[in-house]
Amino acid sequence: TCMVTEYLCQKVMGQESSIFDGSAIITGILFSFVIPVIMPLQYVVVGCVVSIGLGKMVFGGLGHNVFNPALVGRAFVQASWPVAITTFAYDGKAGATVLDAMKRGISLDSALLEGGNQYVQAFIGRMGGCLGETSALALLIGGIYLIYKKQIDWKMPVIIIATVAVLTGIAGRDPLMHVLSGGLMLGAFFMATDMVTSPVTPKGKLIYAFGIGALIALIRMKGGYPEGTAFSILIMNGVTPLINRYTMPKKFGEVKADGKK
Repeated sequence: TCMVTEYLCQKVMGQESSIFDGSAIITGILFSFVIPVIMPLQYVVVGCVVSIGLGKMVFGGLGHNVFNPALVGRAFVQASWPVAITTFAYDGKAGATVLDAMKRGISLDSALLEGGNQYVQAFIGRMGGCLGETSALALLIGGIYLIYKKQIDWKMPVIIIATVAVLTGIAGRDPLMHVLSGGLMLGAFFMATDMVTSPVTPKGKLIYAFGIGALIALIRMKGGYPEGTAFSILIMNGVTPLINRYTMPKKFGEVKADGKK
C-alpha cells in the first residue's frame, strides 16, 4: 500500500517514480511494526496511505518530510480507531499490555507474561503488544547491527532509553520493565534515529534524544495513554528545526570569490 500510494502521488505531482529506492518499503515495514498483528486490514491500508500521503509526499517527498511517516500513519489510526489499535493478542488470546497493566496497577499476569521470571519473559517477548515491539532481545540485535554498520549514532538510543529508566525509577516505578516493554526500543533504535527528521548537529541530537525520553516517561506516568513513544518522537520531530537553528555552529569570517579570506 505504501508503494502504491507513493507511485500515485508522484504521478499526480509530476515527479519521477522512486518507489524502488526502498523508502516506501521501509515505511510500510515500520508501520506494520507499530500496530497490533490482529488489527483489521482496512485500517492498515488507511494508515499506510496516510503515512505516505500526509507524512511524506505532502512535504515534497523523500528528504523533505518533517515527521516520521510511519508514526504519522499510526497517530492517525490511533485517533480514528483507538480500540482497533489498542487491542492486542498473544497466542490467540486478547489481553492488556505490560504498560497498560502497570498503568492500571494490576498484576502483570494479566499482560499474558508466561510463568517464570517476568523480566526474562519481557526481554524475550512473551507478551502482547504491537508486531515489532515485544521482543527487546530482537530489537537490541537489530539496533547493535545498525550501530556496527555506522548507520545510526549509538548515543541517541542510549540517551532515550537511559532517560526513561532514570525518570521512571525516580518516580518509584519499575524502570527495567519500562525499558523492556512497549515501543521504547523500537522507537529509540529505528525511528528516532531517522536522519531526515532528527537534528543534524551533535549537541542537537543529545537535546532531541533527552526530549524524547523525558516525554515518553511523562506520558507513560502522567498521560492518558499507557504508551507515549510515538507521540514523543513526533513532538520532537516538530521541534527539530528549532533545535537545528539554535545548535548550528556560528560561522566566523567569509570566503571571497577569489578564494582568499
